[in-house]
Amino acid sequence: MFERLVEAKIQEAIRNGEFDNLPLGKPINLDDWASLPEDMRAGYMLLKNAGYAPEEVHLLKDIGELREQLAGNNSQDEKAIIIKKLRETELKYNLLKELRTRRK
Repeated sequence: MFERLVEAKIQEAIRNGEFDNLPLGKPINLDDWASLPEDMRAGYMLLKNAGYAPEEVHLLKDIGELREQLAGNNSQDEKAIIIKKLRETELKYNLLKELRTRRK
């Protein structure tokens, strides 16, 4: 029911042209949030919007930034350093996610 209400409000705003002149920005990377377990996404989003984000969310942001650095880098030496940091950060994220799953 809540989803239908929200969708109706969004469609009404679109019809009224309320989104027509919004400034362009960087697209939201939904891949980071998609990797969170479904039952945790809403809670994490709520915490993030309230100004607090769990360590996993910060790690997901770091992972995204490291992937961007890797994609935009041509130096093999720097790529090796970035890959090492990326693997360490992904490992830390996966361990925290596993720990949270086991606590349930």
